Order: sequence, then C-alpha cells, then structure tokens
Amino acid sequence: MVSIPASAAPKRRTFGELLGSDLRALPVVIGLVVLWIFFVVQSDVFLTPRNLSNLLLQSTVVGIMALGLMFVLLVREIDLSIAAIHGVTAVVSAKLIVEYGVSPLLALPLSVILGAAVGSVSARWVNWIGVPSFVVTLGLGLALNGIQLLLLPATARFGLMGTGVELIAQTTIDGIYAWLAWAIGIAFLALLILSSVRRRRRVGLEVSVIHSVVLPLVVSALIGAVAVVVLNANQGIPLPVLIFAVLLGLGGYVLNETQFGLYLYAIGNNAEAARRAGIKVPRIRTAAFAIAGGVAAIAGIIASSRTLGVGVFSGGGVGGGTLLLESIAAAVIGGVSLFGGRGAIHAALLGALVIGTVQNGLNLMGVKNEVRLIVTGLLLVLAVSIDKIIEKLTGQQAY
Repeated sequence: MVSIPASAAPKRRTFGELLGSDLRALPVVIGLVVLWIFFVVQSDVFLTPRNLSNLLLQSTVVGIMALGLMFVLLVREIDLSIAAIHGVTAVVSAKLIVEYGVSPLLALPLSVILGAAVGSVSARWVNWIGVPSFVVTLGLGLALNGIQLLLLPATARFGLMGTGVELIAQTTIDGIYAWLAWAIGIAFLALLILSSVRRRRRVGLEVSVIHSVVLPLVVSALIGAVAVVVLNANQGIPLPVLIFAVLLGLGGYVLNETQFGLYLYAIGNNAEAARRAGIKVPRIRTAAFAIAGGVAAIAGIIASSRTLGVGVFSGGGVGGGTLLLESIAAAVIGGVSLFGGRGAIHAALLGALVIGTVQNGLNLMGVKNEVRLIVTGLLLVLAVSIDKIIEKLTGQQAY
C-alpha cells in the first residue's frame, strides 16, 4: 500500500474557514430564527398561513431591489438611484397604459428596458469622468425624482385598476402547480450545486459530498416544501414571490456559471488586477449597473401592481420613503460586502426576509414606524459589524 504524505493529503477546512466561505450565511440564518421566535412569542397571528404569505409578499419588492443592487456592490460600486429608477419607470409604464392606451404587454417591458438604460448611463459617466458612483447616482436619483413629478397627472396618481397590471399581484399558483414549481426549483438548484462541485474538483479543491451537495439540497427542499404547504393553506404561491424566485435562480446561474459572474467578483476584489488580466472593467461595470436598473424596474412593476397605481411616493424617493435604505440594508444584512468581491445570491433572499420579518412582526405588535426604522438601522450596523468580525477571525481582507 502506498502511503500519502501528510503534506499531500487534502487539508480539511476549519469551522472558522467554513464560516468565512460556505457558512457565511449562518449568522444571518441564526438571527432570522431568533427574530421569528421573538415574534411568535409576541403574536399568535405571526405563524398563521395568511400572515406568512403576506410576509413573503411584502419582502418581494425589497428582495428584488437588493438582488439588482448586489451586482453593483460586487464590483465595489454603489447605486443610490435604484429607488428613483423603480419609481420613474413605474410612472412611465402607468402613463403609457392609462393616458396613451398602450398594452401592458408592451409598456411593462419598455419600462424594464428604460431602467436598464438609465442604470447604464450612470456607469458610463463613472467610467468616462471618474466621478465616484455614489455622487453620480445620488444626483441622478434626485433628477429622476423631479422627472417623476413632471410625469404625474394633476391628481398626482395613476390608477391601474382594470388595466390588467393588478393581476400580477393578485395571481396565485396553488395545488399541484405549486408543487411543480417547487420541484423545478429544487432540480435547478441541484444542477447549480453539482456544477459548482465539478468546478472545484477540477482545480483540485476538496469537496465534501455531504456538506456541499446533500445538506444544502435537503435543507432547501425541506424549507421549500414547508413554504408550499403554508402558502397552499392560504391561497397558493403569489406570482410576485414566484417571479422573485425565478430572478434568484437566474442571478445564481449568472454569478456562478458564467464568465461574466467571475469577472464581477474579480473586479470587486481588485479592479486593477482584473484590468491587467484582460477583463474589460468599464464594460462589466456598465452591465452591472444596467442589471440593477432593469431589476429595479421589475420591482417597480410589482409594487405598482400591489398598490393598484403609482404616485408621488412610488419608489420611496419623492416625498419620502425608505425603499433605497431598505434595499441596501437587505443586501448587506444578507451577506454582500460593501467592499466588493463577495456575496452569494441567497443574500438578497435572506436580507429581504430579515427586513420583512422586522416590518411584519412590529406591525403585528402595533409598534410605531419610528421604532421599525431604528430596529432596521441597528440590524444593518450589527450585520456589518458581524461581517467585519468574521473577516478578522478568518484572516480575510476586505479590499
């Protein structure tokens, strides 16, 4: 029997190393469980199928916004205009439908294209002039808020009831179709995980089938099954929740299985090294901003469908609102680094659930909006602090 030298044997990763990579979401999951336990104790209504369905639906818009913002954060940039893009694209689509009689089948895709175009304009300005992205997008957001006011009618609101747009929020998928959606989602997740395992093994990395394949699949399948049972006990899976799930799947594929996703992480970790390696940094950065803008427009469509119209407060930019801050908080709480180069696709889901749980639970308790804002802000600070502590414990460096 040939003995393998200890130095040549695969090195098992410590818990601290796993916490810095595969188990990065563990603190968020633990925090989410603690929040759920707290609100279950405080309210008998919290765990009812109706309330849990509302919680998921309420988390959808913030989750989609966080998902789009994640692409920008990965390249070590920030987009402070996504809430304004969310609002102005919703107003544009509503104006086309209500005032000009354009079919929603045309107006809604046009608003998504408009959102992507506006996002790419921000990136091109950053690439061309070199102005920090937070300044460019902050100014653009203010300008878009003004444009939104100009586009609104004298009543300051476009009603969408009876236009067909309201059906997006009102449609649900129940029974066997809900279980079919669950099966398709688990199958897609399995393909992504297996592809990731094969890629790791090709480069000589140790991969545990139990921890890397079986455990995440079983946990995801069980959580998904429980969600389907709960939602079916109410009215089924709301279409916006299904749209969010599809966007998460597409985002996971792009980030983990495409060269574009690899380039996003490379630029976020070291843009100059990526440039020297032949990556077209300005082009990738522009694409990231375009994705964020387009996804923000999708969130705007879902929000306008839920509220049956758009107005001054659509997007949270004109006249107040916290959508932008909640989107950033969701992404960061979920595990996306503000320093670029790190973040998994499930961050948008986990962060949105944390924000949605806080809002839903405090509302059930009758707590005022001011307290909700305080709690959300403290959660954001706590999430960033925990992330920084993990970096120090695992010896990682945020660039």
